[in-house]
Amino acid sequence: MNTGPLVTPTSQESLGVLIGLVRAELVRGIEAEIAAKGLDLRFTQFLILKRLAVLGPMSATELARSVELDGGAMTRQLDQLEGRGYLRRCPHEQDRRALRIELTDAGRALWQQLTGCNERVLDAAQKTLSEIEREQLHDYLSRVLLALRERK
Repeated sequence: MNTGPLVTPTSQESLGVLIGLVRAELVRGIEAEIAAKGLDLRFTQFLILKRLAVLGPMSATELARSVELDGGAMTRQLDQLEGRGYLRRCPHEQDRRALRIELTDAGRALWQQLTGCNERVLDAAQKTLSEIEREQLHDYLSRVLLALRERK
């Protein structure tokens, strides 16, 4: 696995390119942490487990939207994770036609192993920033996200 940077950003990079490069490095770092634990899990599967662990059970549509996958791709990921025993599809409490996706005990135990991977990579990404700079970065990115969402 190549762990080197794909592209080195310059001071002239556009915001979009820079955000894309940062995301690619975060994904690479988290996948490397997961692989170092001997786990066979891709970043998208990591995100699915994270959303379920943090937000609780939800429909496949809600989950797909939260990790930005189309329905077909989500179904494949859910099939794989369910086959490994990390999640299950359960009948919805109010709508018998719908299913809710929830973590199993094995999925929750796996997430406990993965939280450290996430934290180590995010800490490494921000190691040159002071606490105030970390808060500012979070604030700036939150405001950029909000502005983009309001644009729709």
